[in-house]
Amino acid sequence: MRFTLLTGAVLLVSAQANAAIEQQLTQCAGITDKLERLVCYDNLAASIQVTTVTNNTTAPIAVAPVVTPTAAPAAVATAAPVAAAAAATNIEDNFGMEVKRVQENTTDKIYLDVESIAEDAYGALKVTFTNGQVWKQTENRKFNLKVGEKVFIEKAALGSFLMGTESRNAKVRVKRLK
Repeated sequence: MRFTLLTGAVLLVSAQANAAIEQQLTQCAGITDKLERLVCYDNLAASIQVTTVTNNTTAPIAVAPVVTPTAAPAAVATAAPVAAAAAATNIEDNFGMEVKRVQENTTDKIYLDVESIAEDAYGALKVTFTNGQVWKQTENRKFNLKVGEKVFIEKAALGSFLMGTESRNAKVRVKRLK
């Protein structure tokens, strides 16, 4: 019984909030000046907070005051606190940028000195470098290397890597073993 009353109250508040928002959107759409209309929409969007439901409690929905075409944008009071609005803006600005931040903090190309070279039964090179890394050739092409030679390994498409030398234009696809 209690849950039913709580659910009914939430639906009633939600319906009223939607009606108020629709009314404000209609008023913003009626403004003929482009800049004032944009300011009206921006103020409306900034003042709306999402309702959160946690442990059968609801947070109220903040609704922006109605903006009339003759009202100055500076005269509109915002319902949300400044700190909460700044935090929400920061979260929205950073959304989807996680991958870019990871890419910014990585290196695309490293230079290594060859310590030893081994060849498997299929002719693929297994190269050990002076820093302890071991890389194996994944392509069936011939690639000549000498012990002590300086090579580079760079990122390629789809998470793969290419190994090559500065002295020639040939590169071979490799994967890291160790």
